[in-house]
Amino acid sequence: MGLTLRYAARSDVGMVRRENEDSGYASPRLLVVADGMGGHAAGELASATAVATLADVVDGQGDPGETLASLAAGVQAAGVSIGQVVADNPDLVGMGTTATALSFIDEGTAARVAVVHVGDSRGYLLRGGDLTRITHDHTYVQTLIDAGRISEDEAAVHPRRSLIMRAIDGLQPADPDLSVIEARAGDRFLLCSDGLTGVVSDDELRTILGETEPTATVIALVDLALARGAPDNVTVVVADVIEGSDPAAQPVVVGAAGEPRVRARLPRVHFPDDAQVDPNAPDPPPVIDGGPPTSELPAVAADGGRSAAARAPWSRRRQVISWALGIGAVVLVAVIAIVLLGSAWMRSQWYVGTSGGAVAVFQGVSTFPSLSTLVATSPSPTCRRSRRAW
Repeated sequence: MGLTLRYAARSDVGMVRRENEDSGYASPRLLVVADGMGGHAAGELASATAVATLADVVDGQGDPGETLASLAAGVQAAGVSIGQVVADNPDLVGMGTTATALSFIDEGTAARVAVVHVGDSRGYLLRGGDLTRITHDHTYVQTLIDAGRISEDEAAVHPRRSLIMRAIDGLQPADPDLSVIEARAGDRFLLCSDGLTGVVSDDELRTILGETEPTATVIALVDLALARGAPDNVTVVVADVIEGSDPAAQPVVVGAAGEPRVRARLPRVHFPDDAQVDPNAPDPPPVIDGGPPTSELPAVAADGGRSAAARAPWSRRRQVISWALGIGAVVLVAVIAIVLLGSAWMRSQWYVGTSGGAVAVFQGVSTFPSLSTLVATSPSPTCRRSRRAW
């Protein structure tokens, strides 16, 4: 019996960023995480292009050498595609993306994975309770660590920790790291953007990765990053090496690459089929006859398909925003009503006072003279007859 991957993926904009520039992809043969950069220069377009291109050119069916060549070609093709996007819209100069991809090669009773890596999105292997990083960050602080100038702890707070030394930017050929490692039944792989590793330690990753199946794991990891403040986008792909296969397994696309608005801006890019293209679309109704009770339906399908539970943080944020806007509108209407009613009531009140030594009639309330209006004054402040005439 052969080996395959059982996977799940999740991406979240985080608690600070306005847009999600991360993209992720998972299928029985390929896992990809890409972290776009460029801000106004549309990093989401770069990451989406990288994910779509790698998914289109890599099939994981060849031998390790052929698969590595396919991964390297995918990275270069992504660079060409990004360069074309920039050529079509020069305002996007400066965008780029990291990319870390794992291509699964089934060899019957054994398997291997080919890994391509550019930037600081990381890959990990959990085997027998031991967590090993299978990628090497292409960052300025990593060069300082490699040179023995700073420690890992110092790198975590270094002011230039976000400086990337290699990326796919369409301006120059990327220089990816390529490697092949053995895969065994029971292995678990993690690919993630630095939005996770920036706030969650390797020890915490090892603990959470060893606890539950892929769906619950991606939910737990992203939730932990959100609880830590998630200053960056967070994208997580988790896959287990298992025996057997699932012919019905569907690829999963998360983050920017799964958003229709992003795909619409990349008409030349061929995007992979997805179990659910629009991450904000409602789920289909549960099966009533011939299917499990609604309470037994999984939060995310075992083959990696997403459902409402995987999109819950974004849905919750939209609900909170809607509630806040609704409450704000009610308060505003109430304040306006109070002001209008108060103003009408004050206009219906009159009182007698003095103004410039003369008896005067005011419209308003004597308690708030600054809000009162002088209507008339008596030519003789001592004339009671005139006051009664008023």
